[in-house]
Amino acid sequence: MGNDSTSGRVAERNRHSKLVSFLIRLAREKPLGMTCGIIALLMLSVGIFADFIAPYGMNETWVGGFLEPPSAKFWLGTDNVGRCVLSRIIYGARISVIVGFAATSIATAISALIGIVCGYIGGKLDILVQRLVDTWMCLPSLILLILMVTVIGPSLATIIIVLGVAWGIPGSRIIRGAVIAIKENVYLQAATAIGCSTSRILTRHILPNVLATIIVLFTVRVPGIILAEASLSFLGYGIPPPFPSWGSMLSGAGRKYMYKSPGLAVWPGLALALTVYSINMFGDAVRDITDPRLKGGGRRYGAGVKKEAKKVAQKG
Repeated sequence: MGNDSTSGRVAERNRHSKLVSFLIRLAREKPLGMTCGIIALLMLSVGIFADFIAPYGMNETWVGGFLEPPSAKFWLGTDNVGRCVLSRIIYGARISVIVGFAATSIATAISALIGIVCGYIGGKLDILVQRLVDTWMCLPSLILLILMVTVIGPSLATIIIVLGVAWGIPGSRIIRGAVIAIKENVYLQAATAIGCSTSRILTRHILPNVLATIIVLFTVRVPGIILAEASLSFLGYGIPPPFPSWGSMLSGAGRKYMYKSPGLAVWPGLALALTVYSINMFGDAVRDITDPRLKGGGRRYGAGVKKEAKKVAQKG
């Protein structure tokens, strides 16, 4: 009993030390990615705690306060109906965070399911599924999203499900490629030889070895789905009122009154661009750190060359 608890504490300590070492390595080798990760985390926190951070309600109007410029009371001014722009941007972050992470989770689960099963089993099943994936990828994505939302009806749940399915099917190609690359390894042949079931091989041997690819795919897909939701909202097929969305803020008052009050278009667009850029750069940094094929490139290679040159100079 005591040995089990001791081994559990040791395993937990090792996990914590790996996480700390990963963060230290990320900050040292990819400072821009680490900075963007912090910005993305701040955006996530803003969306979660919008009720406590926003100075006013998302639809709270002020009589006579139409299109006011930035002031001490309204830091980013007001829109055409007298609502605080800053508060609506903060609440819009919640919509983007919910849609981005929820739809990406669904998309990643679909990609992992299709990719792992097809990559391992192969044969006629793989051929049939991949031809269906090819057909799906040939369809114009934005038109397909608009069609699906129109048929089902616009709502938060609809947007999440539609984006999750639309992005999950093409993403299965990446997971399938990773599975094909490892399925001929010796440990999988040994698992098959001792009589392990297919489900056990998929969950205990293949899934852990493609988990890094799945994590990177998740981080890369979040900004794309946020942009897709903003595009749908801009066209009027996204989150319905009264909930604020950065895309709808750009489309409605932002486009109609942008000459009278440029901030209506600038601030939501800046928030959207900063969020997408931060998550993209953080995802790229995580991919570079976790991909063993890239360990010899970039800053690590340059640092190694400088270190070797320094040693040679000291010897000389």
